[in-house]
Amino acid sequence: MRAIDWLLEGDPSIRWQVMADLTEQPPEVVAAERAKVATDGWGARLLALQADDGSWGGTAWTPEHDDTFDTLYLLRYLGLDPASPEARRAIDLVREHVTFKAGYPGDSWDENPFFTGEVEPCINGRIVAIGAYFGVDMQPLVDRLLGEQLADGGWNCEVENGATVSSLGTSISVLEGLIEHERVSGDPIVAAARRRGEAYMLERRLFRRKSTGEVIDPAFLEFSFPTWYFYDVLRGLDYLRSTGEEPDARTGDAIDLVEQKRDADGRWPLENVHPGKVHFDMEDGEGKPSRWNTLRAMRALKWAGRAG
Repeated sequence: MRAIDWLLEGDPSIRWQVMADLTEQPPEVVAAERAKVATDGWGARLLALQADDGSWGGTAWTPEHDDTFDTLYLLRYLGLDPASPEARRAIDLVREHVTFKAGYPGDSWDENPFFTGEVEPCINGRIVAIGAYFGVDMQPLVDRLLGEQLADGGWNCEVENGATVSSLGTSISVLEGLIEHERVSGDPIVAAARRRGEAYMLERRLFRRKSTGEVIDPAFLEFSFPTWYFYDVLRGLDYLRSTGEEPDARTGDAIDLVEQKRDADGRWPLENVHPGKVHFDMEDGEGKPSRWNTLRAMRALKWAGRAG
């Protein structure tokens, strides 16, 4: 079976993205398939788990991933139509009821409304991505992130602990937020900051040390889903593709890596499953062919002109 046909046997959230990004179906066909995310499959199952208090898992955020933060991030990735009644209801409940709980009462962000964010850019970048995607005004949090950009162009969650250089893990989360905000605002200041962040990634060829060319972290070479806050090469490429800009020559090593991981059936495996709870599995297990990784790898290769 062709990899495309295998993908099209998957969940509506996979199918509509294949139709839009790989087979280039007419917009009305794509829209009809996308609408199913709210009513059928994984998207509908996630929406049904929202409590009356607007939360998932009873909290704004927890490292276990079955929380409001990570569930909304997944719904964005599934492509839930932000204009759908189901999305509007879910977001209104979060906006009205869900707050962050700081580690200690009286901390500056204790009881912050969800879309106000908290203090770490790796969290706040993803909140901006969620909010901007679902139509929430995220300008105050965007302004905070712009003020936290480091001299090398990226961001790092560990600045308060003494970090002075950026990390790919934090930077990708902020960049995903900035591009979503830029799509709705057209803000040239955000665009300039985003490009500086992308330059930081590209100077490292998405996974190598700028100084020596060595691999920064072997985990960056393993493709996972969901990625949560973790960075890997496929996440970096999928982000760069999403900007709509032409691929930079410095992505060549990363694209080579993607090609090398394709199996004999034209699919990509699930690798490095990150710990923590999930509401339900969206893949068949580590080491097995992954529809999410295959979709993202195929559209990265198409973007790079290596679809054949």
